[in-house]
Amino acid sequence: MTDASSPKRHLAIWFPYLAADRLRQQESDRCVSASAPPDAAPESPVVFVAKAKNALRLAAVDAAAQRLGLAPGMALADARVRVPGLIAVEGDTAADRHWLDLLARSCTRFSPHVVPFLPDAITIDISGCEHLWGGEAGLIEAVAEHVEQRGMTARIACAATAEAALALARYARLSVVEETKAIRALPVAALGLDDEATLGLVRAGLKSVGAVAARPRAALAARFGIEAVRALELLLGEEHRPGTPLRHQPPLRFERRFAEPVAHERAVAAAFAELLAEGARVLEERGLGGRRFRLTLDRSDGAKQRLTIETGAPTRDGALVLRLFDERIASLADPLDPGFGYDRLLLHIPLAEPLAATQPALDGAEKADGRLAELVDRLSTRLGVGSIRRLMPQDSHIPEQAQLALPAIHCPVPVRWPPPRTGEPPLRPLFLFDPPQPVEVVAEVPDGPPHRFRWKRKLHEVRLYEGPERIAGEWWKKKGGEQAGHGGLTRDYYRIEDARGRRYWLFRHGLYEEKAQPKWYMHGLFA
Repeated sequence: MTDASSPKRHLAIWFPYLAADRLRQQESDRCVSASAPPDAAPESPVVFVAKAKNALRLAAVDAAAQRLGLAPGMALADARVRVPGLIAVEGDTAADRHWLDLLARSCTRFSPHVVPFLPDAITIDISGCEHLWGGEAGLIEAVAEHVEQRGMTARIACAATAEAALALARYARLSVVEETKAIRALPVAALGLDDEATLGLVRAGLKSVGAVAARPRAALAARFGIEAVRALELLLGEEHRPGTPLRHQPPLRFERRFAEPVAHERAVAAAFAELLAEGARVLEERGLGGRRFRLTLDRSDGAKQRLTIETGAPTRDGALVLRLFDERIASLADPLDPGFGYDRLLLHIPLAEPLAATQPALDGAEKADGRLAELVDRLSTRLGVGSIRRLMPQDSHIPEQAQLALPAIHCPVPVRWPPPRTGEPPLRPLFLFDPPQPVEVVAEVPDGPPHRFRWKRKLHEVRLYEGPERIAGEWWKKKGGEQAGHGGLTRDYYRIEDARGRRYWLFRHGLYEEKAQPKWYMHGLFA
């Protein structure tokens, strides 16, 4: 037990790039089955936008955007002028709030008193917990490792109050040696006042917390309000304001027990529908939608039968979930056998994500997308998760690595492909050979286009060609390698039409200054 008179200690974790880290981590989790090669090229800066003051403004930025001088509050148009290659993503405050809540719950291993501070911070009351980690320094190290394992960028600080710890994490630029001195050296923005009060303090010549603390409290309250005095006292540890600790959310588990075993199909279906309705109400209260649903049927003889379905998007639609379970039951090799009846039904929702209310578009586009998502869910449930795939773009200029076929139910709906220009032939085939197939080519000059080529033991005379389209190799990989797609050799692609009007996509793997005898490959066919 800790003595009630012992000094309080609070640890604060500030996530300066919460939205960006959350998005990258979720994308990584969705595409965890992908084996794309690491990209050594610098990532494009990402910003999150929201509408404010009749304009799209930056609500959050990632580290790359911040290094380029972009900051929250800046107009998106001004940001694009500064950084033309900027990637703008619509801000999702509900997803950020849910992610912060998940991070806070994961920190309960360090202390039962964890408080999430919206929009991007967590405080932990570590009073009496430090000895479990070898002291305060050991606890800070353990927390830093914990958040780093979750892909989060964080700054951590400790102080006598939660507000002081948060201020040090946000504004202290150097490591804290003497806490009181470090707090007094913080800028007045650390008080957390509104913009008008902060600007008034700066104009009055009070640019640091220490300068504000040197003024009489009555004068501060008269000019800047009592909130300025309370914020100062919280930072200096003169006042303690207890935070509301994180409440433990019970798991999403719902059950029905029967006094007598039930074997009738309609009675079981009715009980299951009631469980789904109860689950939908709880999900709505939490602002969530289920992504994975698991039904366990306990037979009276002790046998258990488990069924699991997944959805591509969070949902609270009980009718949709019921139809997917019907599809799952219909796809079973062995039909469900109630035996002498079921005495318990258990519905578990192990995976749920934020689900906000939406306004369907007047043109019906969102309704059409919903029907497509429902079709993907049904086919994935009936045929298997890996049977229905969706092409997802990847950050690579190598044609066969520019997209991956991933389970559609695990991937977000991609941006629509840009339509080709009317009357223009396609620049690349729709489908590619994997791996590219070797061909024998006769060229008029070594670095020139094919004159004729032999593929699958058939000779083709080239009538027309277009190219080359030169694609540089991956310079960060070791050059060489005989097989196409390996090494850092340059590729020269040609669109070829033979004497019979058939069109092909060929490339020479390597320049003559890179390799003595570069080989040719067939990469695709045009329709």
